[in-house]
Amino acid sequence: MKIGYFGFNMGPLAEPEAMGAILRAVEDCGFESAWTGEHVVAIDPQAPPSPIAPDHVMLDTVAALSFAAAATQRIRLGSGIILLAQRNPVVLAKELASIDVLSQGRLLVGVGVGYVPGEFEALGIPYAERGARVSEHIEAMRALWTQDKPSFDGRFTSFRGIQSKPSPVQTPHPPIIIGGMSPAAYTRAVRHGSGWYGFNQDLEAAAASIAGLAAAARDIERPDPLGPLSVSITPKGVVDRDMVKRFEDLGVERLILLPKGRGGPVARAVGFIEDAAERLGLV
Repeated sequence: MKIGYFGFNMGPLAEPEAMGAILRAVEDCGFESAWTGEHVVAIDPQAPPSPIAPDHVMLDTVAALSFAAAATQRIRLGSGIILLAQRNPVVLAKELASIDVLSQGRLLVGVGVGYVPGEFEALGIPYAERGARVSEHIEAMRALWTQDKPSFDGRFTSFRGIQSKPSPVQTPHPPIIIGGMSPAAYTRAVRHGSGWYGFNQDLEAAAASIAGLAAAARDIERPDPLGPLSVSITPKGVVDRDMVKRFEDLGVERLILLPKGRGGPVARAVGFIEDAAERLGLV
């Protein structure tokens, strides 16, 4: 089982010294990956379904991943997740390819649709279009990353007669991991993704999601170049070796742990990383 750490760009950790300490601990303690969280804006005053307070600090994912590329040597670096409908796919493809180069091929591209209407209103993007935009944006970025003469003709994005260099280090491109726990997200993962990511799930919820992915796979012809669909989960509660085995038995390949623990913000996060590494036998 691959073990990741979620949220190194958020809250009191969103400072250079804190981020550096967290990323060093993640790497030193044998974790496989570190992941950002993302909300471009927060609703003020907070109202459902927004999950964050208006003053919650969240560094931009691209900036945070660039920092992490320089601060680490081994671990993979994941966006968990980029709200892709809120991004220009041509600009984002350039940014992510650059991170893959700077990290020497360690990027994991996690994307999703988002679920807070007010965030889309602030960015001038119709909320009802978010799913269609994400599916199309994935393929537009894939064209820029893989085609000798990139061209794309979509509903939201069209281009030809251009180049976008550098290309990613990973071939054909960094893995694209699609988040979300709806039938539409399962379908999108099967049709467009290298993997799928479920957030804050217990064993029962994970089993239901994996069944949903299997159902989608029966109805959709998965493109052969995508290969097998990997499954990543951020689990609920404290994870021990028995729980790791139970998730593994479901077909989960990566657990991305959400920090909880004791002490001050940085000490709490480092303590969580060290405790998890010892508990799970990573070091």
